[in-house]
Amino acid sequence: MSTTRSLLDVIPPDGRARLLDEAACEVPLALDERLFEEGRRADHFWIIRSGQVEVDIHVPGRRAAVIETLGQDDLLGWSWLFSPHVWHMGAHVIQAGQAVQFDAAAVRRLCEADAVLGRAVYKYVAQTVAERLYGTRKRLLQLYGPRAEAPEA
Repeated sequence: MSTTRSLLDVIPPDGRARLLDEAACEVPLALDERLFEEGRRADHFWIIRSGQVEVDIHVPGRRAAVIETLGQDDLLGWSWLFSPHVWHMGAHVIQAGQAVQFDAAAVRRLCEADAVLGRAVYKYVAQTVAERLYGTRKRLLQLYGPRAEAPEA
């Protein structure tokens, strides 16, 4: 992912301390672990410390289509932030590692109680979504966009 700093890097120190103390825990990412499924309740999100996770979408009658591969310092999940708090994609671990897992309801409460923290979290998530949508657009154009005519010799 092109975001060079993690969510924890952009949050003011006092907000970061509260977020980590009240809403986060370190978790292992086990190889082939399914972290979430499309259509299920989005009640957690992660910052990947190490390892890799594929984000995918269900394709009826076929294997899930991989949308993106995430790794170190990447934010995994944003459906937790927007009603109805349901995953629009799925995710599974393709390389074991570690992550910081956040309780989404606790983070939303902290963001509501602290405008500075809330603004930092919402801005970071919005920027991440925008960057990933731009990356998806580029990949779609590579696959399905118009091909340039080859110059005649």
